[in-house]
Amino acid sequence: MAEENLALRVFQTFVGLVGICGNGLVCVVIAKVRFMHTLTNAFILNQALIDLLGSLLVLLSSVVPIPDPLPPGASGVLLCRLWISKYFNWVMFTASTFNLVALTLERYLAIVFPFRYQVLGTRKNAVVTILTVWVSAFLFISYGIFIRYYEAGQCKQKLVAHPQALGVAVFMVTYLLPVIVMIVAYVHIAVVLKKGAARIQPGPEAAGPSTGQAPEGQGESLMRARRNTFKTLLIVCVAFTVCWTPNEVIFFLFNLGVEVDFTSFVYIVSVAFVASNSCLNPFLYAIKYKQFRKALKTLLGRQITIADDLPPPTVSTGHTLLIVCVAFTVCWTPNEVIFFLFNVGVEVDFTCFVYIVSVAFVASNSCLNPFLYAIKYKQFRKALKILFGKRGETSQPVT
Repeated sequence: MAEENLALRVFQTFVGLVGICGNGLVCVVIAKVRFMHTLTNAFILNQALIDLLGSLLVLLSSVVPIPDPLPPGASGVLLCRLWISKYFNWVMFTASTFNLVALTLERYLAIVFPFRYQVLGTRKNAVVTILTVWVSAFLFISYGIFIRYYEAGQCKQKLVAHPQALGVAVFMVTYLLPVIVMIVAYVHIAVVLKKGAARIQPGPEAAGPSTGQAPEGQGESLMRARRNTFKTLLIVCVAFTVCWTPNEVIFFLFNLGVEVDFTSFVYIVSVAFVASNSCLNPFLYAIKYKQFRKALKTLLGRQITIADDLPPPTVSTGHTLLIVCVAFTVCWTPNEVIFFLFNVGVEVDFTCFVYIVSVAFVASNSCLNPFLYAIKYKQFRKALKILFGKRGETSQPVT
């Protein structure tokens, strides 16, 4: 079991680092690029900020040891009520849930009720909604502060009068009701978008004189952009639901009185799923959200042209070096985290499977780069062909 806990801590450390970098990048892109300053992206920015703080908390909770016994005085009380109770972790989860609901309802209002959206979709209302998300999350989870108390260097939990009622209320407010609202809203949005796409069809008179194809009208362009945003946010909500459902169901059963083993493999995997959710969204935006990709290119100073799909050699080099750095990080992070935990006093079994795998990862890093150059680095492949007496790719046959 110590081996599984060590694996979980290594995983949480890796997820925390990736989440901080990824969500930090999302925050910078939305804040710096002017055409990203929309109401929808304001909620996405808030979501990235929540996930950034959540990733930081995941990282700190996995690498910072809790003193035993707790220090006396106010510091021990604060550690007990705020840190050991995981108050801030649960605040981030609740804020993430409420913000996803707000983001869903913003899109629902914009697509299903566009005329009302023109009146209600103001910057002032968006700021008020975002502040409400944060305040309500802090207030709702504040019960966790009051059921913990400090006594003789230990953090203990008070007996709640009706624990089952409290557990059901928390499950309903922070998970079940938000998921139901998001499902209903996205189903209705999908129906409206499908009907709208059927109505917006270019007529035969719109066909171009030489190509025979209809130019894309403003309505069709807007509908395509809405569909892209809708699909992106739907995937974000699905990822949230998949990552949180196992852990939420376990805690719901526990609050109903079902005996739960919090050291079991199933529970540890559910915690790993929860941790991974904080770093998923940046990858989803990069894969699915066209506006975000365009903004990222703008931020990095790349000219957005049709020829962007064929990157110049400098871009190819940058991609190669980025992959090399990622491979280095992936190979070395598990072993480095294990040694860090060992150096701060955590008991580590250097014969366990996790440690052996981490050493294997370190060893494999020394042989990875040549394969990465051969796969991704165009200039290296060209030089290799020249070395073996093969013509370069740019050589033209003699006629």
